[in-house]
Amino acid sequence: MIEQVATYFTEHGGSWLQMLMEHLAISGIALLAAAALAIPLGVLCSSRAWTERAATGVASVLRVVPSLAVLILCVPYLGVGTLPAVVALTVLAIPPILINTAVAFRGVPASALEAGRAMGMSPLQLFCTVRAPLALPVAFAGVRTAASEVVASASLAAYIGAGGLGVLIYTGIGAMRFDLLWIGGLSVAGLSLVVNRALAAIDARMRRWQTVGAPAH
Repeated sequence: MIEQVATYFTEHGGSWLQMLMEHLAISGIALLAAAALAIPLGVLCSSRAWTERAATGVASVLRVVPSLAVLILCVPYLGVGTLPAVVALTVLAIPPILINTAVAFRGVPASALEAGRAMGMSPLQLFCTVRAPLALPVAFAGVRTAASEVVASASLAAYIGAGGLGVLIYTGIGAMRFDLLWIGGLSVAGLSLVVNRALAAIDARMRRWQTVGAPAH
């Protein structure tokens, strides 16, 4: 098996790198689209308790819908290729980002907001200097969760001809090539781990900046 894997990378290393880039591109576009939709919606929903509960309830329902089901539903309307894959992955990524953002902004201490208002801050200043910095760690945790899920699920993109590392997995299944299954599976798992650790490092850096920048009491 090890010899077969080594032979594959020797002969098809360029193809593997191309599939890796496709996988990253599809995942990255979907994650950015989900963040662009879910973060503002989460902030809006956090203004009232009932809107937060409604948003998190809907998002929780969406989380149980398999991404493959969304992908299949998109095909009749969007065709095959990258677009339906990105749409399906975006739907997958929205719930954790939306839930964490709504909870994060809803959980900003009222005392911090009152202190900002007492200092004469405008609503925009209050948002930028108090609400957003305090909510950022919890909200960003949703982005980390979504990123891991999207990278892992992006393998399904190969099912409709969108490319990515899933091509190795589906080819391995069809041809009974266990070396391709191992390469594809481990590549996706490794990529998911790398992305998660990279985002964890960014999260840790932001938390250090938040601690350093916090006013002394």
